[in-house]
Amino acid sequence: MLKLFHHVKSDLPLLSSLFTSKAFKKEINFSPPLVRWITSTSSSSRQLAKLRPTRKDQGVSENAVFDKASKSEERPQPLHPQQQQQHGDGDANVTVKEKTVERMLDLNSMSDYSSIEPKFQFKQLPHYYSRLAKKNLTGLVVLTAMGGYALAPGSMELSTLAFTAIGTAMTSGAANTLNQFLEVPYDSQMNRTKDRVLVRGLLSTPHAFVFAVASGGAGVLLLSLAVNPIVGLLGLSNLILYSFVYTPLKRLSILNTWVGSLVGAVPPLMGWVACTGSLDPGALVLAALLYSWQFPHFNALSWNLRPDYSRAGYRMMCVTDPAICKRTTLRHAVALVGICSGAAPMLGLTTWTFAVDSLPLNAVMVYLAWRFYREGDSQSSRRLFRFSLIYLPIVMLLMFLSRKQLYESKKE
Repeated sequence: MLKLFHHVKSDLPLLSSLFTSKAFKKEINFSPPLVRWITSTSSSSRQLAKLRPTRKDQGVSENAVFDKASKSEERPQPLHPQQQQQHGDGDANVTVKEKTVERMLDLNSMSDYSSIEPKFQFKQLPHYYSRLAKKNLTGLVVLTAMGGYALAPGSMELSTLAFTAIGTAMTSGAANTLNQFLEVPYDSQMNRTKDRVLVRGLLSTPHAFVFAVASGGAGVLLLSLAVNPIVGLLGLSNLILYSFVYTPLKRLSILNTWVGSLVGAVPPLMGWVACTGSLDPGALVLAALLYSWQFPHFNALSWNLRPDYSRAGYRMMCVTDPAICKRTTLRHAVALVGICSGAAPMLGLTTWTFAVDSLPLNAVMVYLAWRFYREGDSQSSRRLFRFSLIYLPIVMLLMFLSRKQLYESKKE
């Protein structure tokens, strides 16, 4: 091992100059970080070389380095019998230095460096697109839109429901893609987002932008023509609000949370209008439910991500004013009680049965929000966030089972 180190060390300046040559870098196509490392290694090697006599001073030509490996002044070291069995009998007469030089100079054996810079893979495109669209978040948006369609007092048509779901998914995916397109420099500074497609260079930013424009344009067109123009207008306005208002506002003011909650309140309106063709008081109840739900949900999520948000320069409530973050969470948790047990039955969206059935869920939500308000630690925020994930689908299911139209049809 010491002998191998001695041989490689003696030829380090020459190998460094080889690695930093234009022809070599063009052939190997090193990534910029590796080139910088090799360049720094080369400069350090040159400084070390000044401390000892050069080959020119000793009367040795540069080609003598390569001739040295073929001369017999250094006897080949026979391999151990066990090593001969592993490498083959034919390699027994090859010196360690010859193997090292051959490995370093054989350009065909440098394919291992291809993993340094990610390569575009066509078969991975569906996976990359789903990550750009944030499939989990887009799925939640589609479910709330379908919930608005199901709760609306109108006849259900499967084709209209399907077009609404597809168009909503396309516009939501476009908005999420534009969000990542605009936040690449900041996502790279956060542990939660540093593995995103654009940060890792799996797709180029122009590619992502074209995908967002195509998906958003097709989604708005589908909603406008196959459903109705009001739904298309709601989808377009939500895309613009999320991509070009909420996204840049995250670095300017804590008002971004209120704007983001408005974005989350629009999908049930789209589903309602897709079914009825108009906005009614019942649709506003659904929008209010989604609007207030997002404060306990997002504030609890962001609480444990404060170091990430602070490092990336995002002005979130949890970073700039934790007290407002906790008060707002508790306030909107209490508002959910009024929406479910007051506004929903009073405006004719559900029966009074829903007002009673939803009380246990809302009581737990208020309790967890109060614990978060009092303690403000990672455990209380994590419990509130997890409960918010199961709260929304259960409440919307209870709302569907208790909707007034269903009750009146059974009564007839």
